[in-house]
Amino acid sequence: MSKLPDFEALAIFAKVVELRSFAAAATELSLSKATVSKAVSRLEERLGARLFNRTSRRLALTDAGQKLSERATRLLADGEAAENEALAQSTTPRGLVRLAVPMSFGIKTVAPLLPEFMEAYPEVAIDLHLSDATVDLIGEGFDAGLRIARLPDSSLIARRLCGMPRYTVAAPSYLKRHGRPTHPMHLAEHKCFGYAYLSTQGVWHYTNASGEQASVRPAGQLRVNNGEAVMPALLAGLGIADLPDFIVGDAIARGEVEVILKGWKQPEGAVHLVTPPGGPRPARVEVLADFLASHFAKGRAQRK
Repeated sequence: MSKLPDFEALAIFAKVVELRSFAAAATELSLSKATVSKAVSRLEERLGARLFNRTSRRLALTDAGQKLSERATRLLADGEAAENEALAQSTTPRGLVRLAVPMSFGIKTVAPLLPEFMEAYPEVAIDLHLSDATVDLIGEGFDAGLRIARLPDSSLIARRLCGMPRYTVAAPSYLKRHGRPTHPMHLAEHKCFGYAYLSTQGVWHYTNASGEQASVRPAGQLRVNNGEAVMPALLAGLGIADLPDFIVGDAIARGEVEVILKGWKQPEGAVHLVTPPGGPRPARVEVLADFLASHFAKGRAQRK
């Protein structure tokens, strides 16, 4: 084995893993499919192990490929970061930003801002990935993500963009039929809607002005993996929900739902932009972060 690793083959392998396709990797790297295939074959021969199981319809990592993929992905990311440090000195941000955003927040809040951003930065492209599931930014090759929660300890670099209050709410028709809870522990006696990706694992935590704390694990007929999906059942008066302002704020303003437990608050989350560790962020990511921070802060100020 030569002294230097086959960095090119490792980088090409990482790109195939990221895109789950030899053809897509070839297109993104501006290489022929044959060149990509030969690089992976060269790496397999060098390591003495098959990295992919390939059929005409499916591409899957072997155990050896799975073990190598994380290191290869980091190697590619480090190489790209080294180049991006130099490119970041450019006065014109350029390149692709792969951005992971929660589904409803992305559709309602982020997507409407993108036309203005694209006009301001015509050389920056956005690959917007919408999902409420927590995305592995490093493993899946994202440049940045938006998280709306209290962030756990992590190696990711986080920038707070704006606050995001949560409200425990119910429709007037529900409260008329079932009564109004006055203490968080009363929620155990009510029909409540659940959210699959709640950071507190299905437990609602509250604190009042005197510092008293209460935690309850509510239950009900409906559990969703997207907060917006709760709204029809909530408006129909079928239960109580705990939702962030960007989903339920307009319904509160219109009187369609009422905030309950007003003397109690859940720990307020915030919108954070998170990025992988490892040095300065590329200019294209920095300008997007600044743009979003400015607009989110402005939007929060207008709602107050």
